Amino acid sequence: MGSNKFFGNWIVKNILLAIGAFLALAVVTNILLGVITHHGQEIEVPDFTNMKVSDAKYNAGVAGMRIEVIDSVYVRRMGRGLVYSQNPKAGSKVKKGRRILLTINSVIPKKVQMPNLVGFSMRQAKAELLSRGLNLGKLIYVEDMATNNVLRQLRRNREIRPGRMIESGSDIDLVVGLSGDDNRTFIPNVVGMKYMHAIDVVHDNSLNIGRLVFDDTVKSYGDTLDAVVYKQGPGASRAPTLMGSDVSLYLTLDTNRVPSR
Repeated sequence: MGSNKFFGNWIVKNILLAIGAFLALAVVTNILLGVITHHGQEIEVPDFTNMKVSDAKYNAGVAGMRIEVIDSVYVRRMGRGLVYSQNPKAGSKVKKGRRILLTINSVIPKKVQMPNLVGFSMRQAKAELLSRGLNLGKLIYVEDMATNNVLRQLRRNREIRPGRMIESGSDIDLVVGLSGDDNRTFIPNVVGMKYMHAIDVVHDNSLNIGRLVFDDTVKSYGDTLDAVVYKQGPGASRAPTLMGSDVSLYLTLDTNRVPSR
């Protein structure tokens, strides 16, 4: 069959017309989709943490986004009512009009009941505090027959009664025993550890946190949780040191500052 006869066939013509119409429809649909959804056009999510909600709303509007407060936490060291975290995170690429979900620091602090820690070991007391949403503050060692036995519990340098309602996140200092036969520990290497993990390890070795120094990469409370130790003082040592000694931590978000372990 000749080519003229082939293309002149009405069935072939209809097939070619259908293919052409389909391709044209696909092109038009793709163009309209791009216009309607801003296909391929993404914007960067600003950092809303540590902002007032009103400021976050304004900045979100300027950036072409919407925000919604979906939850709250209570962080004692953070300003009340400020943005604690966001989803998606700052720096993420999203389409215009995207809704950003915020968790804020509660305006009204949560209250928890102070437990009775007297007679507990230091580690048991620490675990109990954490389970109540409280923090271990300073370890105050005094002469006693049993090392690391909790003798008193203090808040703001005053004895605190069991059962008293206090703010979640409060620091509780423990007066613990120190025997002359068992009063030495070793300074661990916490370089490269995240903030909270490093503090836990220092406390677990019967030592106190001295200075906490954050470099200029750490700008918010949320940043502190992600910061890692790049230096400690004194450094880790195999020589024993007295329990209750201070260890200072220097923290950063710049992993290039952290030496390899």
